[in-house]
Amino acid sequence: MKNVSAIVLAAGMSKRMGTLKQLVKIGDQTLLETTLNALLNSAVYETILVLGFQAEQITNSMKIPSSVKIVRNDLYEQGMSTSIRAGIASVSTEANAALIVLADQPLIKPAILNAIIDEYHRTGAAILLPVYKGFRGNPVLIDRALFPEMTQITGDIGCRSLFGLHADQIHKLPVDDIGVLIDIDSPEDLQKISAGEMINPAQEDDRAVSLSQRLLIVGQDEVARALVKLAKVLNFHVTMVDPLLSRKEVPEADEIINDLNLRTANATHIVVASRGKYDEEALQQALATPAAYVALLGSKKRGSEIIQRLLNRGIAEEELKRIRCPAGLELHAETPEEIALSILAEIVCNASVLRAEPETKSLPK
Repeated sequence: MKNVSAIVLAAGMSKRMGTLKQLVKIGDQTLLETTLNALLNSAVYETILVLGFQAEQITNSMKIPSSVKIVRNDLYEQGMSTSIRAGIASVSTEANAALIVLADQPLIKPAILNAIIDEYHRTGAAILLPVYKGFRGNPVLIDRALFPEMTQITGDIGCRSLFGLHADQIHKLPVDDIGVLIDIDSPEDLQKISAGEMINPAQEDDRAVSLSQRLLIVGQDEVARALVKLAKVLNFHVTMVDPLLSRKEVPEADEIINDLNLRTANATHIVVASRGKYDEEALQQALATPAAYVALLGSKKRGSEIIQRLLNRGIAEEELKRIRCPAGLELHAETPEEIALSILAEIVCNASVLRAEPETKSLPK
């Protein structure tokens, strides 16, 4: 039997929450206690808790079980990678793999943790990801063979930096539990989970609409929502794809889909605005559709990194040239509304070129 340790990343500064989210209450427990209890009731071999910002306040405010190994990360301001490195350095020599666990995922159940561990025992995968309805979730399991590489990662993107380098070693485990997607970053997230809105997102029925201008948006950030509103002014049929989005949150959208399955989507234009959560999966699926416009909301550097990872997955370079990144025309846009306007302007321009020259696939920057 292989041993699997768990590294709980709890060193962050909770800037979006505005208070120490490790200590916010979910029912009668703190957020961190809920996560730790799930691990302690699972088949995890050992639990390593990485603290950084306000570590003393956290340890003084809650009772952390003695079986939990506490590690201090004094470099927490340099990003999530520093906590991962600190955790990896503390993993027992008897462990064969590590689960990288986000401290702010209160709906992770011991059964899901055990399912991931069991799948690792069965497959021996170097990287194992839980997937809910096509959306990649957490925690991620990393085999010890990749620990040396984990100690070299930098910045704030975590394990994703390994995915493109080891695409052929990634094993995805479908799970029927949305908890692998839910983390708590803001007071709004906390309110939704307390009301049960993030546990049972609204499902929308497919509707047949014969419109030539179909815009599909993956993600639900401010730019995505601004894009919906502007697109409706231009008479687009708009579909939003996100695992946690409900109808009442974006009433302007024509459809809300909670599954990531773009290969069968009837979309003329696809914009991926998931801000790193599902970018690669969504783009890979978007390229398998005949959509005339495929774009990624993100920086040019971020786009280049993702394109390289998709290239490593075996996607043809010619296909990858279809991806527009940064999305939108160069209008020096800053606000969400301005960025949305630049994207729609590019879509309209792209459509005009396609009508004039059917063989043209994209506009030059």
